[in-house]
Amino acid sequence: MKRIMLVGLLLAGSMLGGFACGGSSSSSTEVTSLSGAWALYPMAQQWAKSYQAAHPGVRIDISGGGAGKGMTDALTGMVDIGMVSRGIKPEEKQQGALGFAVVKDAVVATLSAANPQLAAIRARGVTRAQLAAIFLSGNGTWEELAGQPAGATPVHLFARADACGAAQTWAAYLDTKAQQEQLKGTGVSGDPGMAEAVGKDPLALGYNNIGYAYDPATRQPYPTLAIVPLDQNGNGTLDPDEQVYDTQEKLVAAINAGKYPSPPARDLYFVTKGVPTRPAVVAFLRWVMTDGQNEIAPAGFVRLPAATVAAALAQLGQ
Repeated sequence: MKRIMLVGLLLAGSMLGGFACGGSSSSSTEVTSLSGAWALYPMAQQWAKSYQAAHPGVRIDISGGGAGKGMTDALTGMVDIGMVSRGIKPEEKQQGALGFAVVKDAVVATLSAANPQLAAIRARGVTRAQLAAIFLSGNGTWEELAGQPAGATPVHLFARADACGAAQTWAAYLDTKAQQEQLKGTGVSGDPGMAEAVGKDPLALGYNNIGYAYDPATRQPYPTLAIVPLDQNGNGTLDPDEQVYDTQEKLVAAINAGKYPSPPARDLYFVTKGVPTRPAVVAFLRWVMTDGQNEIAPAGFVRLPAATVAAALAQLGQ
């Protein structure tokens, strides 16, 4: 998977490159490395850009790959910080994983903007039970989702092939006991891959973190995608307080107000192996949980309650 790096320091007129695993690549550059969840990737990019601008001599290297990769990389010392878009598992804590809640977002079901039943689905919404029946069995038709009595247009399901928080969060929403591996569908890797696959197939149904379902420039769904609205009370129509998908701002406001369920809304974490001690890593984490919190709303994410962030900050032990 192509690695994308944020570089905020120019030395001798050349852009610094390479993926650093802690330490520094020159005597004057402090490098902090992150990898993991696609959900956190856009927010981490914004934080890195602002932090590097305010701290000359610092470089933040970021790569994606999914929450599973971020956790593994953090626990094995491949990176300073893993980006994880789910809760920390007990067995991971036993291995030394320390999670810092830094921001919140959500997973949404996505379909093609060219879907033949889009108008009906937008009017009615889809219930959790309907989504569970399709994603956990692999069988279903678009007519069923649209509330029509007959029809045999198959739903083309897509699922994440990489270990990721989005899939686990979506599975937990459908069934509290479900795991990512139980979700049916053609496997694709990464949030960008999911958005591309769903957007290309008029009969596709998938799921994305909100940062990949909405265009960051317009804060509206990408032109090839539409969001599946949730009929949360199951009354067969999308009530006014359930109509929160037109823009990213509306959905974020609904998450903040508790009008969008959790899961699939959830906290996102930076993870280190034990309490970090390297000053550059500690300083970046502390900034993310203080000044960096001001970057969240403009980036289209959901800010965590101050008490939650304070609890995460206290884990630094300094």
